[in-house]
Amino acid sequence: MTGDERTQKFYEQVMPHLPVVLRTAKFLCRNPEEADDLVQDTLLKAFNNLESFKPGTNMQHWLMAILRNTRIDRVRSGARRNSDVPLTEDFDLADDRTPAPPELAGQASGQDEATLLNALSDQVIIDALHELPEEIRWTLLLVDVHGHDLAEAAVTLGVPAGTVKSRCFRGRAMLREKLNSHAKAIGLAGKQ
Repeated sequence: MTGDERTQKFYEQVMPHLPVVLRTAKFLCRNPEEADDLVQDTLLKAFNNLESFKPGTNMQHWLMAILRNTRIDRVRSGARRNSDVPLTEDFDLADDRTPAPPELAGQASGQDEATLLNALSDQVIIDALHELPEEIRWTLLLVDVHGHDLAEAAVTLGVPAGTVKSRCFRGRAMLREKLNSHAKAIGLAGKQ
């Protein structure tokens, strides 16, 4: 592939996904400059490895995998100033198979949750998501925000679909607990 062909293919196939890549990076990093650097590194890797993209597969999933791996590399190499993200060697924590405590599961009905979410500001929800472990955050981002099914998220994250399913369950329970606690603290929900 010539340089011009690569550039054309990049603009036609990769750049339409830039808004999703940028939103994801900003969500993960919280620091706009760090997010921009992460996106730049991701796009550079995508451009340099465009031949490795398999036609007929999902470009957005491919880009999310590059973004995730680039983020992991940056964290491991100490590129982040704020090292608040715990990582294991394979980015898959052993307790992923541990179900959420019963007191976290099903605390509120679906209607109560929808009402609560509408009452809370977006920033409160984003802050609560940022308090979750990064592997849980990635999973919820792919499945609940970007709408990937379990199999697609599993491929992107490089873990079994069962791990994705348990992370979703645990992550939603953890998020529900954080949001319920915040709602109680500001008087939006009754004290238990």
